[in-house]
Amino acid sequence: MAVDREYRGKADAEALPLIAPRRFNPSGRAWLPIMHTDREGWHMTALFSNTARAHELDRTHDWVVIYADEHDGHEQRYTVVTEYRGDLAGERVVRGRESECRAHYSGG
Repeated sequence: MAVDREYRGKADAEALPLIAPRRFNPSGRAWLPIMHTDREGWHMTALFSNTARAHELDRTHDWVVIYADEHDGHEQRYTVVTEYRGDLAGERVVRGRESECRAHYSGG
């Protein structure tokens, strides 16, 4: 969640380099902020989702994809979104880890 928060803050402040994604970018314009950081033995790359679904739902500046590469080559991918329904509505949630997010927000 900290990487998501840092990425969105820096993206909002226009403090990140921009890349030109190949998909869904007919003009070839560099518009997608990208952030690289190292945390606890992991190299992380964060960027807004540039999927067809993100574009379809107008979430290209909400959904954040975080790629986490451990130095031994092990990779994880997380998608962080603003939940729009249920008891986590309005909160940032890691898809697939909703129960852990629920515990985080409830203080447990």
